[in-house]
Amino acid sequence: MPAVLWWGRFDPAYSRNRILRQHLAGLGWQVRDFQPRFSAAADLEALLRRLPSPDLVWVPAFRQRDMGAALRWSRARGVPVLFDPLISAYDKQVDERGKLDAAGPRARRLLERERRLFQAADLVLADTACHADYFSATLGVTRARTAVVYVGAEGGLFEPAPLPPLRDAEPTEALFYGSFIPLQGPETIVEAARLYAGPPVRWTLLGDGPLRQACRDRARGLESVRFEGPVPYDRLGERIHRAHILLGVFGTTPKAGRVIPNKVFQALACGRGVITRQAEAYPPELQDSTGSGLSFVAPGDAGALARAVARLAGDPEALARQGREARHTYEERFGPQVLSAQLAAALAGLGRGPDPGR
Repeated sequence: MPAVLWWGRFDPAYSRNRILRQHLAGLGWQVRDFQPRFSAAADLEALLRRLPSPDLVWVPAFRQRDMGAALRWSRARGVPVLFDPLISAYDKQVDERGKLDAAGPRARRLLERERRLFQAADLVLADTACHADYFSATLGVTRARTAVVYVGAEGGLFEPAPLPPLRDAEPTEALFYGSFIPLQGPETIVEAARLYAGPPVRWTLLGDGPLRQACRDRARGLESVRFEGPVPYDRLGERIHRAHILLGVFGTTPKAGRVIPNKVFQALACGRGVITRQAEAYPPELQDSTGSGLSFVAPGDAGALARAVARLAGDPEALARQGREARHTYEERFGPQVLSAQLAAALAGLGRGPDPGR
């Protein structure tokens, strides 16, 4: 049985990690963990602990800080390194948050450092083809050294369930949940609620984050808008089941067009129709057709969002149809068998030589 060593100060409970570890086990890999005390000196700690050499070292999501030591330890043993960053730190700080000026020295140093780390990996996983293209164009990873494995949804936690009934003119619930960051565009949802004209709808925004208070301020006077605190991850599926429509992301940042968010996979898995922004990250056949359970609106377009919700609100048949289509799309396009095949293909094509782009 081949062994993979999950390296670094990662969160094993994070959904991306949980899902991929489950698929690795299903593909016959033994998953071992190494969580050092300090990222920068982890290779020395691994040496002192006499860690046995695995067949693969895996540096998981968000752990750029662990890459240097993982590379040093692995290269000394001829073990390939797979990096699953999920995001680029340069993209986050420069393009997404605007904290650094792309022309400034700090941004240039961050870009150069991240380019070295990404290019040193034997394989870089991306969650969408758009992200793989970004890693290639911006960070210099040859396209042959990237592979796509969707984020997906965790089985057992996100399963289909009947829609809650609409009784006595009860409002249709349109549910957003997230971390209230610019990528998600929660302020667009509040503005859509202000513009909305249609059957009664309760707009629920669940979670916490930097834009939550600004959204609450914008929602003053809107009785149809409700805010809820975060719920535990293992109860999130139950909360989705109590809603009729799920709202994805509506941000206008470049990164928002490169991702398929967790919430979209989870909502589709639960059999709920999803309204979200147009993005090249979705397979073209889903963008260009109806009957997928997905409804797309222009980024940041509150009016289009309000109209999309109005087309479904108060119509049990339309909502049920969207739910069935959503679950079918999940099973056919994003389900466990799809992710398992993507991961198997990525591992089968894992290269061991230096990246020609370095």
